[in-house]
Amino acid sequence: MNWYGPLFALASLSAGAASSQDFDVDPAGAVSASGDIHLPQVEFRRTWPVLGSWTILDGEEAGGFHTVYTQPSVIEAYLETGSFPDGAVIVKELRSAATGSYTTGTAAHATELEGWFVMVKDTQGRFADNPAWGDGWGWGQFQAGDTLTSIAPDYQESCLGCHVPAQDSDWIYTQAYPVLSETR
Repeated sequence: MNWYGPLFALASLSAGAASSQDFDVDPAGAVSASGDIHLPQVEFRRTWPVLGSWTILDGEEAGGFHTVYTQPSVIEAYLETGSFPDGAVIVKELRSAATGSYTTGTAAHATELEGWFVMVKDTQGRFADNPAWGDGWGWGQFQAGDTLTSIAPDYQESCLGCHVPAQDSDWIYTQAYPVLSETR
């Protein structure tokens, strides 16, 4: 069984929870009825397009590699409207990285899984009493071994600080995602 197995079991218990929130885009089972955020309950690595990738440098070496995914309909909506639709899910997968010399030069690549960041767009303010929600998004961070329990219970303390430079672009570093601005 792959790591998605427990998520599919949970999906059958909470499938109605996310849809009962009346999101415009299906948040892929990433939101419980009480607003708890989890990793999406779909195989996003295989079915969602990559928005872009980041290499985190530690001096001259790559210290981390981040790959960012979203639903195909989110990209279409963003290209049409210039904003993220209600229910959009953005997953940033966090991996260690290795740097080496190759025939093309020095390069870095992703290695071991470390965890994920998950954001869910909320244009309705559905979970005002849940500290993981605010500024138009639900925010979560997960370690590799636990896809259901966020280690960032309060987005203002755990998440927002890193996103302040992207406040004017709905808290997302859209300049790093060419698919949001290019059609070919």
